[in-house]
Amino acid sequence: MNVVTDIVLPGALAFIMFSMGLSLRIGDFKRVLDQPRAAIVGLTAQMVFLPLVAFALVLVWRAVFGINPALAVGFVIIAACPGGVTSNLMTHMARGDTALSISLTAVSSVLSAFTIPLIVNAATALFLGAEAPPLPILGTVAGVFAIVTLPVMLGMLVRGLASHAAERVEPVCRRAAIGFFVVIVLAAVALEWRLLAENFLDVVPLVLLLNLSTMAIGWSAARGARLTRERTIAITLEAGLQNGTLAVLIAATFLADETMVVPGAIYSILMFFTAGLFVARAVRRSAN
Repeated sequence: MNVVTDIVLPGALAFIMFSMGLSLRIGDFKRVLDQPRAAIVGLTAQMVFLPLVAFALVLVWRAVFGINPALAVGFVIIAACPGGVTSNLMTHMARGDTALSISLTAVSSVLSAFTIPLIVNAATALFLGAEAPPLPILGTVAGVFAIVTLPVMLGMLVRGLASHAAERVEPVCRRAAIGFFVVIVLAAVALEWRLLAENFLDVVPLVLLLNLSTMAIGWSAARGARLTRERTIAITLEAGLQNGTLAVLIAATFLADETMVVPGAIYSILMFFTAGLFVARAVRRSAN
């Protein structure tokens, strides 16, 4: 048994999602119904456009430059893992609609248990063909639900039963969750450094292209729907900031392929720089 991929990584991700659940109420899910246009735009950008863009970019890149099939699958995996605590924090820093960001993260975390197996299986079949590793849909749904969705529900239950205690510990848990996220991503990069160096020209440019494309799509979709500036900020960051820890888990634990880990790990680092620039610009504009 690989202790890191089989125990530490799932446990850390479960804690991250539990910490997010501590900040949620049932009303956050109801808000999706109360703000249908913003919610539809945001969820469509996350759950539909992101995977489609990833497939399209990788197919074009493969046709022009060629790419390791396992890396191609890794790019689709990161696009299939929406949301995470970082998007909520970044939206707050950018003075966007944090409530909308939390709502989108909550709903996408539930939906991803069902969408991830379908998207990843499609990617492995397309890029690996007969060599595609088996990813049982029901087993993966159960695994993602247990590691992602259930901890969120438990966190919400704790908040519902002991709201004052949850409010006190939630900031601490959130900071610890972000720390876990950073450590996991850096550890993944360190462990796969040789693969990263060997595939640098395939990984970094395509990661930046995917990240910038998804943020542009989120922003364009929100502006096209004539949403407010605050909601546009939230949707842009939700589209561009992916759940890198979940992507690493899918690649390293469920598919047991170290090459597939590389795109998600690198994306998780570079997205902080692009999102940071976006946040800085948003703050400057709001100050004027």
